Amino acid sequence: MPISRARSYHHGDLRAELLQRAEATLRESGADGLSLRGLARDIGVSHAAPTRHFKDKQALLDALAVSGFERLAAALEQTATGSLDGHVRAMARTYLRFATENPALVALMFARRHSPAAGDAMSQAVDAVFATPVALIAEAQKRGEVIAGEPRRIALSAVAILQGLATFVNSGVIAAETAEELLDETTTHMIEGLRPRP
Repeated sequence: MPISRARSYHHGDLRAELLQRAEATLRESGADGLSLRGLARDIGVSHAAPTRHFKDKQALLDALAVSGFERLAAALEQTATGSLDGHVRAMARTYLRFATENPALVALMFARRHSPAAGDAMSQAVDAVFATPVALIAEAQKRGEVIAGEPRRIALSAVAILQGLATFVNSGVIAAETAEELLDETTTHMIEGLRPRP
C-alpha cells in the first residue's frame, strides 16, 4: 500500500502545527497523554517527522513551556496604561485570564521539570514575562509611587501572588465566579503594599 502524500511530506510549518496539536492534547489528556508518535498520527505525517523538530518528548514539553511564557509575556506587554493603579489592575486581570484559560499549560510552565537543554530559550522566555512588571515597578519608583527595593524582587512577589490566586481558581479552592471579585481585592492590597510608607 503506498504511503499517502500527507504522511510522506508536510507543507507549511510543521513545528507550529505540532505545538498547537500538543497543547490541545495537553489540555485534553495532560502531559502523560502526549507522545511524538501520537502527534504524528493526529497530524497525518510520518512517525519520524516530529523528531526533526523535537528530539524527544521532553524537548516538546520544553518548547510548549517556552511558547506559553512567550504568549503570556506578549499579553502582559499589551497592558501598559498611564497610572500605577490602572496598570497593575490590567496586568493582574490579564495574568489571571491567561492562567485560568490555559491551566494545563500554566502548570507545565511552572513545573520546573524543564530540561537543561531548554537553556537560553527558556531563560529568555521567563525573563520576558517579568519584563513588563519589572519596568512598571522601576518607572513607578522613579515617580515615588512605589517603595524602594530591587524591581525584579518586588515584581516576583507580585507575580507570585497572581500565580497563587490562579492556582486556587484552577484547583477549585476558589470558585471561578468569585475570582474576579477576589482579584480586585487582591490587587487593591497589592497596590497599597507597593506604596511608600509615610
